[in-house]
Amino acid sequence: MAPRRPHLSLGIEEEYLIVDRTTGELAISPPAGFMAACREALGPQVTHELLQAQVEIGTSVCRDVSSLRRELAGLRRTIADCAAQFDLALLAVSTHPSASWRAQKSVDLDRYRILTEDFQALARRLVVCGMHIHAGVDDDELRIDLMNQVPYFLPHLLALSTSSPFWEGQDTGLKAFRPTIFGDLPRSGIPEPFDGYADWQRLLTEMADIGICDDPTKIWWDIRPSVKHPTLEMRVCDLCTRLEDAITIAAIYQSLLLFLYRLRSQNQTWRRYRLVLLEENKWRAQRFGVGGTLADYGRRQLVPFAELMDELIDLLKDAADELGCRPELERARDIVRDGTSADHQIKVYQAALAAGAEPVEARHKVIDWLIDASMEGVPA
Repeated sequence: MAPRRPHLSLGIEEEYLIVDRTTGELAISPPAGFMAACREALGPQVTHELLQAQVEIGTSVCRDVSSLRRELAGLRRTIADCAAQFDLALLAVSTHPSASWRAQKSVDLDRYRILTEDFQALARRLVVCGMHIHAGVDDDELRIDLMNQVPYFLPHLLALSTSSPFWEGQDTGLKAFRPTIFGDLPRSGIPEPFDGYADWQRLLTEMADIGICDDPTKIWWDIRPSVKHPTLEMRVCDLCTRLEDAITIAAIYQSLLLFLYRLRSQNQTWRRYRLVLLEENKWRAQRFGVGGTLADYGRRQLVPFAELMDELIDLLKDAADELGCRPELERARDIVRDGTSADHQIKVYQAALAAGAEPVEARHKVIDWLIDASMEGVPA
């Protein structure tokens, strides 16, 4: 008997960088009043992240992408308004164009002290922000079954979100450098498949008994079953600078899970491929973003990302119609055509250099663009 259809409610967690509004540099030690203002306005929906120059927000449970858009826009606006009170600004981006990790200060909380003690320089280098999308899947077995099928599509979602082309003032030549920094941590990357929910529980027990990891929230895979909520949490993406890009990716993820559930209910499944092949496509998404190619392992050839996205939209359109997010799904073509945040950052940087700017000035122009683009489509 097939499990019942999951409700696929949505929630997003976003991590933002906080910068000095004039200089564009990270606010290494923001005024204490900034976080207090955020908490007064948003309560538990805003929390610290590892660094003092970061904040994390989380939406409530949203039934569809329309309500998700409204709430996420409200959260971004509130954080930006709180920041403005202290001459600060919000950057929705996965890496700062010029900041050095060596200069940053971590938040004085037990979790972050333990994290830094355990991972040393690997933790101190985590001047990166991500976007995590939760989709409600109540059935334990179905949650694992869907987690086994989604990894083929994780590189596609990463490519659409790329926003980290710079690291410590250098153009890395990659559209997403964040996965390289975060991927140095253990228990990160694309997970192996599981035989079922009991297999997942056995792994947690084994790791805890051995002393490797007794906190499942410190399993940082690109997709994982949440241990706090009955959700499947997708974590592969960079943080989208533009609000609508985040909503598009949420619509794709929600539609994908419904499509895969329908396969499951027909006693079918998406074909699994070797982990090394999935990681190869993830690398290509990091390197080239939406302007490159990914391997189509069915056709056994490299295919332009734009063509693959057309195929994916066609594959998911019926599911998107049922969920009421067809326009958001099809907007993925706009991202491919116009470019991601990473594409725009590189364009701004190179245009400034071509106009005679020094690299430091060109990076500042990128920061100015990021401040504006982070609030694009966010009502006042």
